[in-house]
Amino acid sequence: MILGFIFFWPLGLAMLAYMIWGEEMREMFKDIKTRVNHEFKGSGCGHRHGHHRRDGFAPTGNVAFDEYRKAELERLEEERRKLEAERAEFEEFLTELRRVKDKEEFDRFMAARHNSHPAAPSEGAPYNDQGA
Repeated sequence: MILGFIFFWPLGLAMLAYMIWGEEMREMFKDIKTRVNHEFKGSGCGHRHGHHRRDGFAPTGNVAFDEYRKAELERLEEERRKLEAERAEFEEFLTELRRVKDKEEFDRFMAARHNSHPAAPSEGAPYNDQGA
């Protein structure tokens, strides 16, 4: 602790506080954690407790509502699958669009390069831009 004050005073202060209130602070944080867990236990946050079905929802006891909810969830899942398929198609379209754009830019570069180098390389050595 003394060395902490000598080299870096906030570290020494933190060690002093830990030595004086360390156990009380651990108990305080444990109490806060217990209260937070108790508050959020039934809200669906964090860990799920109780009897939940595979879809994540507990039966309500009303058969008609449970059937309606199941049908709506299936409809929404089908919509999600359709949107995912459309997203994949759009990504393929963008990939092809980038490929075409890159090809056009490359062709333009090659045409400009050939126009700026009218003389062909000598017959004995292949042409190399790096001068090798």
